[in-house]
Amino acid sequence: MALATAAMLHVALPAEYRLNPVWVVPAVMFTLLAVLIIGDPGRITRRKTWLRLVTEGVIAFISSANLYTGVRLVLDILTNNKLFANNATGLLATGGVTWLTNVIAFALWYWDLDRGGAAARAHRPHAKPAFVFPEMQHAAHAPADWVPYFTDYLSLAFWTATAFSPTDVSAITRWAKLLMMVEAAASLIVAALVIARAINILQ
Repeated sequence: MALATAAMLHVALPAEYRLNPVWVVPAVMFTLLAVLIIGDPGRITRRKTWLRLVTEGVIAFISSANLYTGVRLVLDILTNNKLFANNATGLLATGGVTWLTNVIAFALWYWDLDRGGAAARAHRPHAKPAFVFPEMQHAAHAPADWVPYFTDYLSLAFWTATAFSPTDVSAITRWAKLLMMVEAAASLIVAALVIARAINILQ
């Protein structure tokens, strides 16, 4: 659902901010997604190298597509005073889609990299984590074998992009800390520039 949502959000962007032709991103995404579902239907538990590579390829593809959008948007704001002219709503919508896709992309990276990915976590739930969730610290309120699902990583990505800092989840490995820093920085740049430009248009 997250991958499908990211693909549809990319299609909703104005033509100059998406990869063209318009069908490229959905075609690639849904093809790779079908391969993943066929290769590991139901709960993700099969530890196959090719499945992991395809998964990371899908996430890298949507991340790259959104990076293209974000860079184009930032450059246009910084260099083109007539961006969206008098259409502050269109600017905010484009910025919002870019921001939301960024949240989904980083949630997928957290989900895929923490403890070797979903399949590895299913077999080794007590492996050394990259993130410490509240449930892992409060045994009285969660099962002893609790492991994070994608929703937990989505929440982590959302609050990192919103608060620009860790909230209830702690990153305890260097790569996790750096990845959260990258997400927070990207979110801050897009949000600050888009909102500032929109206010300028409205004035």
